[in-house]
Formats: sequence, C-alpha cells, structure tokens
Amino acid sequence: MKCPFCGYDNTKVIDSRPSEENISIRRRRQCEKCNKRFTTYEKVETIPLMVIKKDKTREPFNRDKLMDGILRSCHKRPVSVTDVERLVEDIENKVLNSMAKEIDSVQIGEYVMEGLKGIDEIAYVRFASVYRQFKDINTFMQELNKMIKGS
Repeated sequence: MKCPFCGYDNTKVIDSRPSEENISIRRRRQCEKCNKRFTTYEKVETIPLMVIKKDKTREPFNRDKLMDGILRSCHKRPVSVTDVERLVEDIENKVLNSMAKEIDSVQIGEYVMEGLKGIDEIAYVRFASVYRQFKDINTFMQELNKMIKGS
C-alpha cells in the first residue's frame, strides 16, 4: 500500500478490525519511511451491479454518485456526515443484498427518499423535487401534503 503522504510504497498494518456493518475491514497503517499513519478499508470485490436509468441506459452502480446526490440534498442542513455515510451504506447494502445484477434507478431513488424522510424533512423535499422532477407548484404541494399526512 502506497503512503498517501510521501508516496513510499512500503507500509505496515498496525491494527485491523471489522467495520461497524461487518462488510469491510478497517486497517490502520504506518508508513515505514515517514512514520505517518492512515486508514484503509478492504472490501470483497463483487460483480459490478448495473443501474438502469430512466432513459433505459445502463451504468455501473456508483457509491460516490449516490453520496454526492444525498450531500447536495443535505446542503446547509443540520445533518451530520456520519448520518449521510450511514444512509449511503444502508442503501448500498440493500442494493447489493438484493442479489440482482441490475436495479432501476427508481428503486435507488425510493431508498434515498425513505432514508432522508427519517433524517431531515427539508433534505427529503429537496431530493424529491429533483428526483420526481416537479413541474409546477401544485405537484410540489401534493408531495408536501403527502408528507404532512404521513407524519
């Protein structure tokens, strides 16, 4: 493993333990040249899951893209990065545990909205407005009314 600080390619593992969800291994490493420490995560390599987009094109599942969309919805909201990371991990687990080789982007969007609803209602509405492509204020109000009735 290459040191991210000095680029030296010899590091030693100091500590190794399973992550919270037990789907990866967290390793603390130390560079043998500069002695700085850093953390790496090791995951099982899986068959790439394909996402079927609304226009019927397919692309590989991208955790970073999912994280980015959720972070945009939570911008300037009192939502911790830990909460966002936990939501992304939960969604990723649902998607990967389905054992399907392909999943609709619609299903992933529903997972995101379900998770955001429990974290922050404003982030939920922000995500829903983009995801559901609200055309006018009436469509937006219908979604808000559904949310109010569900509370």
